[in-house]
Amino acid sequence: MSLLEVRDLDVRHGLLQAVRHVSLVVGSGETVALVGANGAGKSTLLRTIAGAHRPVGGSVLFDGGDITRLPAHKRVGLGLGLVPEGRHLFLSLTVEENLRVAARPGYWDIERVLDAFPLLRERRGSRAVNLSGGERQATAIGRTLTTNPRLLLLDEVSLGLAPVAVDDLYRSLRTVIDQGTTVLLVEQDLGRAMAVAQRVICMLEGRLVLEGRADELTREQVTEAYFGLGRIGTEARSASAPATPAGGAA
Repeated sequence: MSLLEVRDLDVRHGLLQAVRHVSLVVGSGETVALVGANGAGKSTLLRTIAGAHRPVGGSVLFDGGDITRLPAHKRVGLGLGLVPEGRHLFLSLTVEENLRVAARPGYWDIERVLDAFPLLRERRGSRAVNLSGGERQATAIGRTLTTNPRLLLLDEVSLGLAPVAVDDLYRSLRTVIDQGTTVLLVEQDLGRAMAVAQRVICMLEGRLVLEGRADELTREQVTEAYFGLGRIGTEARSASAPATPAGGAA
């Protein structure tokens, strides 16, 4: 059963078309990784699903209902939660205060978040401005979890973080996934993405260029799609091919 359905979505930043005719489905309880190079349109797609950016065409359906024109705060009420790139914490507040600021009733209360992200428990009284990058990211994910989302949108979990911090975050993320939360994850680290997700979708220049089960795709296939190498090879072969069939008339 699909929880999220995106249909033929087009999104622009001024004259730049960042997302082109994108259609995808995320099933309830599924973890899907969205990968691609910088500028591929991944973050724009997540922001549009969350309601932070208005599309110029296409539609977004959540649990069967059309939410394309619904404001972002009402999407939160329906169960969409976005952890944006850059974390955007309230730096003057403590970890616990950041977790409480958007909390809604449900499974993910403060204590369960601290259990899932143990590195935050001893820092619960520390101001966010004094946290490390990994601790800030954990707090940002935890804050969104306390809204008890049915769909968790994670944008660039590992960006700018030390490997040990990323290891901690992905261990905690596994706890979230095992609890049954539906996750759409934007990640540039192919190894991390393919290890945690059931399906992988690759974007290139605003389009979806590859989609498949993570256990059926090879790293080489994803890498080629990630950098557009397969397309370049096809274009090169087309450019070098004769204009007319052998023996044909011009």
